Amino acid sequence: MAKRCDLTGRTVQSGNNVSHAVNRTRRRFLPNLQAASLWSETLNTSIPLRVSVYGLRTVEHKGGLDAFLLNTANGKLSPTAMKIKRRIKRMQTAAAA
Repeated sequence: MAKRCDLTGRTVQSGNNVSHAVNRTRRRFLPNLQAASLWSETLNTSIPLRVSVYGLRTVEHKGGLDAFLLNTANGKLSPTAMKIKRRIKRMQTAAAA
């Protein structure tokens, strides 16, 4: 399973462990992924996602899943998040018509 956030696309980063003697060895920084179900008010359903804690905090800060997806540029979203965003937009246009 890929170590990638379903909303933000945050993935594994690489860097160095640096010892006291300044020896450098490569290491990986893994994202803090959690299984979470986020509620979509427009779709009126809970959507299970594998999200980083950074992504969860961002969603809460922006005012929920729908507000986060609609106010975030498409280039910053993962493919999974883009599918959910399209579903939300379709529901909103259907409700407005």
